[in-house]
Amino acid sequence: MKLIINGETKEFNENITVEHLLEELGLTGKVMAAAVNMEIVKQGNWATYTLKEMDKLELLDFVGGG
Repeated sequence: MKLIINGETKEFNENITVEHLLEELGLTGKVMAAAVNMEIVKQGNWATYTLKEMDKLELLDFVGGG
């Protein structure tokens, strides 16, 4: 299954959740927000939100600065 993550097309197994995707990408604990097809997915739903072919994900990490 192909997914578009922050503008890059990547291939994954079928029936992958947002949480499992973050584990596969080594981003567990680093991503603060996730949007799928321009809709925010709450962190509490990452374990159950199953992604579909060609979903567009934006994974965001907040960086402080000043």
